[in-house]
Amino acid sequence: MAGLMLPWQMYAQQPADTIAGKVHQIEHVTVTARRLPARITSTAPVQILSGQDIDRLGIQDMADAVRRFAGAQVRDYGGIGGLKTVSIRNMGAAHTAVSYDGVAVSNCQAGQIDIGRFSLDNVSMVSLAVGQTDDLLQSARHYAAAGVLSIETEKPHFEDGRRYALRARLSGGSFGYVTPSIRWWQQLGGRTRLALDANLMRADGNYPYTLQNGKYTTRERRNNSDILSWQGEANLYHTFRDSSDFSMKAYYYRSERGLPGAVTLYNPLSDERLWDENTFVQARYRKEFNPCWTLQVQGKYNHGWNRLEDHGNEYENGVARTVHRQDEYYLSATTLYRPTTALSLSLAQDGAINKLRSNLADCPFPTRYTSLTALNARYRWRRLTASAMLLYTYVTEHVQAGQAPDDFQRFAPSVSFSLQPWEHEQFYVRLLYKSTFRMPTFNDLYYYQLGNRHLRPEKANEYNLGITWNRQMPACLDYLSLTLDAYFNDVTDKIVAFPTTYAWRMANFGTVHATGIDATLGTAVVLPHNMSLVLTGGYTWQRAIDLSDPEAKNYRDQLPYTPRHGGNASAILETPWLTLGYTLVGVSKRYCLSQNIPENEIAGYMEHTATLSRSFNLRRCSLALKAELVNFTDEQYDVIKYYPMPGRSWRLTGSVSF
Repeated sequence: MAGLMLPWQMYAQQPADTIAGKVHQIEHVTVTARRLPARITSTAPVQILSGQDIDRLGIQDMADAVRRFAGAQVRDYGGIGGLKTVSIRNMGAAHTAVSYDGVAVSNCQAGQIDIGRFSLDNVSMVSLAVGQTDDLLQSARHYAAAGVLSIETEKPHFEDGRRYALRARLSGGSFGYVTPSIRWWQQLGGRTRLALDANLMRADGNYPYTLQNGKYTTRERRNNSDILSWQGEANLYHTFRDSSDFSMKAYYYRSERGLPGAVTLYNPLSDERLWDENTFVQARYRKEFNPCWTLQVQGKYNHGWNRLEDHGNEYENGVARTVHRQDEYYLSATTLYRPTTALSLSLAQDGAINKLRSNLADCPFPTRYTSLTALNARYRWRRLTASAMLLYTYVTEHVQAGQAPDDFQRFAPSVSFSLQPWEHEQFYVRLLYKSTFRMPTFNDLYYYQLGNRHLRPEKANEYNLGITWNRQMPACLDYLSLTLDAYFNDVTDKIVAFPTTYAWRMANFGTVHATGIDATLGTAVVLPHNMSLVLTGGYTWQRAIDLSDPEAKNYRDQLPYTPRHGGNASAILETPWLTLGYTLVGVSKRYCLSQNIPENEIAGYMEHTATLSRSFNLRRCSLALKAELVNFTDEQYDVIKYYPMPGRSWRLTGSVSF
């Protein structure tokens, strides 16, 4: 929200003074102006966190950032090394696309992305869009998702005529947490820029927690929660003489971690270890031929590998090893045509090949071929914006053993409207309908003794009605911004693990209705002595009920891990000396299983975080220091049942920029 005010710097130089014969240089003049945020005028709900806000609020990782978005559910399995996934409005993690610098991140094996592995060190913006964004040049894969979590990294920019920039950062904190990182920006000629980022994270993660055992309360310590990870990426940006742009990213991530497991009574131990490796190379080219025609082409190769080891006497040789490898080849092309100033048309075509290899018994070594075609139209007339999209999907698979699933094809429409009733009032009404679905993952289809090759795609219909309002306020208030959205989601053919005569098996068994309200509020207060206070908040009310079986005991009960109420609030106080930040994140009670009975209840929680930061401008460099106190009330809570989260912790960060 602090990013609603954009500064520009203007430089001026007078001609030679005919009297004194000297040249006078005017001091830097800062011009401040406001712009209407995109989330106010968009036809679909969009929420944004800038990199500056992430830094000042003491947000620890990507999952912590996403928790501040209304309508987003983050499943966190505890600790720094625990798996962290995101879903939007109770439609499941597989319905949410994660975009990294404009290209979707994929995991055909499990269908969900661990957002905990993305570093915040080089992030310039994180946004969450429900339905789809207003970008007509996005890929068909983005159009196909029920929602998109977009992560944009910071692009190189240079000051004072320099051709390079260097930043070194070191963070340390509770539970053995240490993260050094380095960033190098280099100007290569007049049209090419290079950015290199690398970081290492190490933590033992053995934090204390409180265990409630009937009427007895004991103080325990988490075990097997350590992590050691490396992440590095190289980005190349080039602008051609015809003003077309080309960018390329090479990314590498590797980690070794302990999986702490569930804390069951009298058995808090876990012996599972997980090794992850992910490498991808992606490129994007964009050219505007003329004001009517624009083309964007993207390509990506992605390689993922993981090894899971579980030690125990029940296994032969005392250990069980599972190894998976998946590879993806992806190509996307989108063309945008503007025949008039009011009408815009785009056509996006994606093609992907996904392969899975595993050492599990009966693995059929599947290969999936996917074609996505999206035709989108947008029309603007006075204060009305209307968009319509039609997506065509075709999927075919080949396996080396057994019978492959049937080929799949489907049309999925989407429409949205945004209306500004009064010309001089920044008030908008928006309406969205979107039909979407998600294909069964490789685990759903082929996992040993659990997979079902006859599964149908899980279908969902999204409905959203909302209002947005923004006004420049007199006196001490700089602006006031409000969004309010009511939604209804209808999910059918839900893919769940269903008990059969002899074992559990994946099946299409489920109908879910989710109704909710998302609200956000933001304002900035101008204070004396060059100080300002930025306040933001979000609230979600949701009712997600299971309508699968009228005879079941959980019929019309709230879905597992779905709180009725959730919200967050933050305050950033900027002074000429210090920047203070405070955030509050909380949810109401939830249930860990389908039946809403006291035995399955998980208590609600509120987590408080405070930050203090200061920047110093030295002769040839700048120094930034930050202190964070996370969960300073030492709230003991679980996000996932039997996976306790850390209590009070601290972190210190120092960075030097040249």
